[in-house]
Amino acid sequence: MSYTVRREGCPLGAVETWVFDLDNTLYPASCGLFPKVQERMNEYICNRLGVSLDAAKALRARYFREHGTTMHGLMAVHEVDPHEFMAFVHDVDLTCVPANPALAKALQHLSGRKLIYTNGSVPHAENLLRHLGISHHFEDIFDIVASNFAPKPAITALRLFVDRFNIAPATALMVEDMAKNLTPAAGLGMTTAWVRTGVDWAAVASEAGHINYVVDDLAGFLAAAVAAEREAQR
Repeated sequence: MSYTVRREGCPLGAVETWVFDLDNTLYPASCGLFPKVQERMNEYICNRLGVSLDAAKALRARYFREHGTTMHGLMAVHEVDPHEFMAFVHDVDLTCVPANPALAKALQHLSGRKLIYTNGSVPHAENLLRHLGISHHFEDIFDIVASNFAPKPAITALRLFVDRFNIAPATALMVEDMAKNLTPAAGLGMTTAWVRTGVDWAAVASEAGHINYVVDDLAGFLAAAVAAEREAQR
């Protein structure tokens, strides 16, 4: 089974707006791309702050825990230029990210608007979507710059996103690999789907009761939504 249901939300066949996270959600965490990004973060911190690699790793993890993202912590504590930081850390080889024809097929047949909401940057999202061959399935990308650098799960950023795209939360579904990032979406009335990756920090708050679906295979989950849509139209 590609997913399990924890509580009822908007029926899959009635979702009008699909909101997708990017990293470790539209591609498997197991491919190892995000560790490559983390290595670039470590390198940036070493160079920018003049600290050892071990100290850089500790700061990266600490700022992630305390500020929501490493970049947000670097901005707050060290006045780092976020655009410079993102350009550096996202300069990674994407060949480790595998093609996913089943996901592309499910997105092709999935009705409704499809949007990207990421703590990363638009250029990073565009590069990944192009690499996966699924760019044309998405209406737009809402990134950390658009959120005024307030990272998920900040409710202020989510409200900006909802307002910009005139989203009706009751008929929207948000897909995320970090369970805690779904908390404000559930609070606004969105249906939520947590993509289980096996990464410990992504599972924080996964038992808190705000998750509708636990997803082990995103392509399979979206294929089920396509089937539900077709059934609802009969």
